[in-house]
Amino acid sequence: MTVKYKNIVIDKVKELGSITDKALAKKLIKDGYNLSDDLFNKILLDMEIMGLINVNWFTKDTRRITIVSKQEEEDDVEMQNEKR
Repeated sequence: MTVKYKNIVIDKVKELGSITDKALAKKLIKDGYNLSDDLFNKILLDMEIMGLINVNWFTKDTRRITIVSKQEEEDDVEMQNEKR
């Protein structure tokens, strides 16, 4: 069941590019997906661990969510290889 929600969250973040956690939660509720705070945070944490998104603190109680682009990952690997 969480895989379904992960796909929905990743689609919303891709659609908007960068979004705060509060705005994303409101957008999901508006679309009919009522997630508990615990489940929402677990989904974000799992996706960050999997390397799909970045979650950074934007303000004291707001987080900014962005998609990890594959080009950034490739650039990091290329830079490490060039250093050797």
